Amino acid sequence: MSGTSLSRQLIDFIQHSPTPFHATQQLRNTLLDAGFVALQEADSWQLESGGRYLVVRNDSSLIAFTTGRGAITDNGLRMVGAHTDSPCLHVKPQPQLQQQGYLQLGVEVYGGALLNPWFDRDLSIAGRISFRNAQQQLGNALIDFAAPVAVIPSLAIHLDRDANKSRTINAQQHLPPILMQTGEDEDAPAFNALLLEQARQQHPQLDIEAVLDFELSLYDCQPPARVGLQQDFIAGARLDNLLSCFIGMRALLDAPDGQAKLLVCNDHEEVGSTSACGADGPFLKSVLQRLCPEPEALARCIHNSWLISADNAHGIHPNYADKHDANHGPLLNAGPVIKTNANQRYASNSETAGMFRHLCDQAGVPVQSFVIRSDMACGSTIGPLTAGTIGVRTLDIGVATFAMHSIRELAGARDIDYLHTALQAFFAWPG
Repeated sequence: MSGTSLSRQLIDFIQHSPTPFHATQQLRNTLLDAGFVALQEADSWQLESGGRYLVVRNDSSLIAFTTGRGAITDNGLRMVGAHTDSPCLHVKPQPQLQQQGYLQLGVEVYGGALLNPWFDRDLSIAGRISFRNAQQQLGNALIDFAAPVAVIPSLAIHLDRDANKSRTINAQQHLPPILMQTGEDEDAPAFNALLLEQARQQHPQLDIEAVLDFELSLYDCQPPARVGLQQDFIAGARLDNLLSCFIGMRALLDAPDGQAKLLVCNDHEEVGSTSACGADGPFLKSVLQRLCPEPEALARCIHNSWLISADNAHGIHPNYADKHDANHGPLLNAGPVIKTNANQRYASNSETAGMFRHLCDQAGVPVQSFVIRSDMACGSTIGPLTAGTIGVRTLDIGVATFAMHSIRELAGARDIDYLHTALQAFFAWPG
């Protein structure tokens, strides 16, 4: 598959994945179209040799796997992990605010978001609702306003002369978006009524009577795009980490059959991963136990398995080069980045890094390295959590990115093809 085709598909995937719920739905639908069979955790599983399966938890995390042709205990699994969530603004449970004749929403910051870029953007609202239908049955559904319905206006420079020097943002006071203007004595429409209207329009077959609760977030309406004089880059929201989710899925589909392989896309990485569907929770271990019910068989399978945790890396920014270690400044469009940290903030070691370098060398894919400056704190990702929970040999990699955790991030267009080729080779690797 060409890099141009991959870029186009990635842009479409991100555009239709404003929340982890929508991203998981997109992944699931694509895998089902490719012949994967959906499993339910509540059911008994009857897995066949050479089978292709997927399972979803909380509508926001997904595991897809193939059983391969050989004994999984002897050959192990080739696993790739990524995460479906991104820093954003979540709508509070009782969000409605009416101030100075404007209807606003109370929001809270999810994850380590860069807040300044959220101002003066065309914003929409999407997520999951829980509802009751006319037959008094409970259910969940996804909604997406899919239009610019909100904005967070900046304060004019005339009223804050130091804004370009030392602007600080109070998340409680300065982030509530404006939805509409109302008269001073006019009541704004109830937010739950707006949700009910959207839900009924988007899901008429569900006969929704009432919206009982919701998990909603705001997102930027501007679509992802190829940018640059030579279209060297992809700019868009949620590249961290929907880029890895999408490329991981494509590599899983494009890799040859034979070796058992698995893709896990967890929610809640940006807030620590400690949840029922996060990487520090039981989801992956539960699936592996069902693949290998006997404790000894599971231990042997894990010993023979490898996991690549794919999450974006910090590219060296030409305007802020001093923020990098001089010998470890990854470039955009120069290949995937091996991330290491002596204090185990990343799970890479010489064995797993050597394996990846070998595969990339054989596939003609360039490889880079990232280590944080010794005088700066290092972030982390799902790699160490999964390694610590499962005990599998793990490598942390990612494509170099600018503006990570901004409302609009930047990655190299050619790196998409490099990552796809590398993960495809890994999925096919017999070990």
